[in-house]
Amino acid sequence: MLPIVNLVLGAYLIWRYVWTLRLGVPGKAALAALLMALIEHHWLVARVFGGTIASPEIPRAALIGVSVAYGTLATTAVLLLLRDLAGLAAWLPSRAAGRAILGNRAAPHVFLAASLVLAGIGVAQAIKVPAVKQLEVALPGLPAELDGYQVAHLTDLHLSRLLQAPWAAATVAATNAAAADLIVISGDLVDGTPAARAADVAPLAGLSARDGVFAVAGNHEYYADYVAWMRKFDELGIDMLENRHVVIRQGFVLAGVPDQMAARHGQRIPDTAAALAGKPAGLPVVLLDHRPANVLHNQPLGVDLQLSGHTHGGHAVGLDWIIARFNKGFVSGRYAVGRGMLYVSNGAGLWPGFPIRLGRPSDITLITLRTARPVG
Repeated sequence: MLPIVNLVLGAYLIWRYVWTLRLGVPGKAALAALLMALIEHHWLVARVFGGTIASPEIPRAALIGVSVAYGTLATTAVLLLLRDLAGLAAWLPSRAAGRAILGNRAAPHVFLAASLVLAGIGVAQAIKVPAVKQLEVALPGLPAELDGYQVAHLTDLHLSRLLQAPWAAATVAATNAAAADLIVISGDLVDGTPAARAADVAPLAGLSARDGVFAVAGNHEYYADYVAWMRKFDELGIDMLENRHVVIRQGFVLAGVPDQMAARHGQRIPDTAAALAGKPAGLPVVLLDHRPANVLHNQPLGVDLQLSGHTHGGHAVGLDWIIARFNKGFVSGRYAVGRGMLYVSNGAGLWPGFPIRLGRPSDITLITLRTARPVG
C-alpha cells in the first residue's frame, strides 16, 4: 500500500513541479529520478542496504536525512494537489481567478521551502524522548484501597536504527522516574530482528515497577521472527500476555491479546474471550490490545478499560483525521465505548518509515486509577 501511495505522490510531484522547471529534458529526468528514489526510499533502501521496509538497516544520520527528504517531498506533493484543487474550484466561476492560482510560478518553490521546515521540525519531534503525560481514569469496581493506583502506559517504542539504545535508555529512565505501580506496553516495541536490535532493546531490562512489567505484541513484532522476540522479551523481564490475564493485587484483572497480524504468520490469533476465561468475578478488567478499533469487539466481553496504541496519535494535525478513518474513528486520547473506556496513547516512538510528528507529541502516559463513585 505504502509504495503505491508514494508512487502516486512522486508522479504528481514530478508532473506538477519538476516538469515545470526551466531545465532541459536530461536535467528534469535526472531530478525526477532522484526525487522518486527519495520518495520510494522505503523499499529501495531495504533492497540495496539490507533490512526491511519496517526496519531499514542504514546509519541513523542517513535515516534521519532520508526521513526529512521524504517528509519534504510528500508534503510538497500534497500542497501542490491542494493548490490545484483550489485553482480548479476558483476557475469554475472565474477563469481569471483560477489562472491566477494555477499560474503562480513562485508557489511550488514556497511549498517546497515550507515543507522542508515542517519535515525538519516533524522528524525532530518524532525522535525526541517522550514526556510523561498524566491521566486519571475512573474504573468501576476498583477497590477503595487501590484508589490512586498508577499505571505507566508505554506503546509503539519502535526501537530501530532511528531510535537506538540511548533513546531507549532515556525513555526507560523517564518511565521509571514516574514511579508507577505497574508498567504496561501495548505493542510495537521493536523493528528489526533480535540480532539487529540486541543492543537497542537491552535498556528495556531496566524497566521497574512494584507489580511488574507486562506487554502485548503489536503488528511490527511479527515482521521479524515473532517467536524469537517473545523469548527475548522474556529474557528482558517483560511478561507477554498472549491471550491470558493476571490479577493485580486482588483488585483488577490485567489481560492481553496479541495482534491480528498473527494470522498471517501462523501464530496464535487474538482471543479476548480466552484471555478473560477463568478471571475472578466482580473485578474490573484492563485489557492491552495494540489496535484501538478492537474495542468494539472487546468491550461487550467485559472489558472496562482498553489501552492501545498503533495510530501514533495520527502523526500530524490534519493527517490524524485520515488515520482515524482507518481505525473506526479512534486515533488519540480517551473514548467512552459502551459501558467501558478506551485510551489510545500517541506512543513513545515511531517506525522509521514515517518518523514525523506535528502537533501530536509522543508520550508516556501515567494513568491514575480512581474508584468510580456513584453519581448523587
